[in-house]
Amino acid sequence: MADEEAAGAGNPSWGPQSSKVVQWYDPMITATGALGLSGYEFMSAIRDGKLPRPPIASLVSFRVAEVEVGRIVFECTPDESVYNPIGTVHGGVVCTLADSAAACAVHTTLEAGFAYTSIDLNVSYLRAVTRDSGTLRAIGIVTKPGRRVAFSSVEVFDGRGKLVATATSSCLVMPLNGAG
Repeated sequence: MADEEAAGAGNPSWGPQSSKVVQWYDPMITATGALGLSGYEFMSAIRDGKLPRPPIASLVSFRVAEVEVGRIVFECTPDESVYNPIGTVHGGVVCTLADSAAACAVHTTLEAGFAYTSIDLNVSYLRAVTRDSGTLRAIGIVTKPGRRVAFSSVEVFDGRGKLVATATSSCLVMPLNGAG
């Protein structure tokens, strides 16, 4: 019982509890759906609902809003379920949003049969984010495409258009199943 009390379970003096239900599709549906598609076609299919979002997008509540070759926009409306102990949105949520925008911007430049993985990510937080920040928009742009390594940058804005974070990333580009 001590662990439950320490966690606040059943302590009415701590105020009302909230809940959040997270549902997702088998991630292999999306991964398999990528086969034979360029990165742009793949990200467009997710945006258009022709393929399900990956589970992380459901967990953190973000979506693809815009897709172009070399540019992508993710949107996320954070709630208290992603707060840290000091009453703001956890930096990891903003980092996840930035990482997704950076890497998926790179993905939009890839031909069918190629994938990527992040090599590094550098995030600078410029202001606190809360649920009152409104919908966050992470705009990822490829700064240098590449056959082996590609570079991108991200700006994350709050609902009032204020810059809340920036990021840079590099991604390793690699062939799938013997492509390239």
